[in-house]
Amino acid sequence: MNALLHPTYFPSISHFSAMAKSDLVTFEMEDNYQKQTNRNRTFIYSPNGIQMLNIPIKHSKEIHQKTKDVRLETAFDWQKQHFKSLEAAYRTSPFFEYFEDAILPIFTKKHTFLMDLNLETITIMNKCLGMKIDHEKTTEYFHEVPDFADFRKLANGKKDTSTFDSYTQVFGDKHGFLNNLSILDLLFNEGRYALEYLKKQTINP
Repeated sequence: MNALLHPTYFPSISHFSAMAKSDLVTFEMEDNYQKQTNRNRTFIYSPNGIQMLNIPIKHSKEIHQKTKDVRLETAFDWQKQHFKSLEAAYRTSPFFEYFEDAILPIFTKKHTFLMDLNLETITIMNKCLGMKIDHEKTTEYFHEVPDFADFRKLANGKKDTSTFDSYTQVFGDKHGFLNNLSILDLLFNEGRYALEYLKKQTINP
């Protein structure tokens, strides 16, 4: 299977399940940016339940700006805020300390473009999961992609209706199982077993 995906910020479990089941992953590079999607946000399990981590971006006057041209807003220290939120959510999880150093570059390095940041989160997560993927990038945009398993809709959380097997989450006793959060949630709770979990899940384009 050749999966076509939007690179998003610390993508959801559904994204990584699609990648884990693919022979080849193709990243969509030529789409127009859409607000209110996971392109610049991810969801974690905080002490108070589900929490959205949102990356501020520079607003463009262009009506149709490509995602790859979207720049990060540097006036806010969102990196510090996001890392603090992750610590509050996962410091007591079984594998947070094990993977903490691996994810730190996302919160210390200054990226200019959202796309570069998103691709780096995917690269780092693949290393943490022990997942090797062959990947390519698109060079033009197509609505119809008969040669691909089209998972681009997963970037829009509202259209992603995937449901997955439950696993132990830090605040599960308080709020119950929260489905299809950021891959970080699975990684910090399940460690290297996460890859096996991803391969076992059912995910359809």
